[in-house]
Amino acid sequence: MNRAGAAAEPPATSGFRVGSRRVGAAVVVAVEGELDLDSAPALTAELNRALEDRGTGAIVVDCRDMTFCDSTGLNALLAARLRAEAQGTALHLAAVPPATNRMFGITGADTVFQLHPDVGTALGAA
Repeated sequence: MNRAGAAAEPPATSGFRVGSRRVGAAVVVAVEGELDLDSAPALTAELNRALEDRGTGAIVVDCRDMTFCDSTGLNALLAARLRAEAQGTALHLAAVPPATNRMFGITGADTVFQLHPDVGTALGAA
């Protein structure tokens, strides 16, 4: 079994899904379900694909359907922000659920992310 390939896919029972779509020069990455130890590698892989496309001016992570985010998920988002920043790509988070927003406030992550109430607002700021 290829461990690297297996690590990028969350367990089928996790209910986690991630996908992306291009909107102009931006890529919207939609997260659905629990962002945790099992699913963070799938999000990281999707964000890396968006960052590898040199035509990407901004990435908007749509968190509207994210039901949970643990420290591993937060670290995946923080690492993606650093990679994006290093190559001059803005990373925006949209529709962050209240519990995750609270965790961002407690950890100080709310001061490093560009947070928006919805994807439309994030795209407008991108």
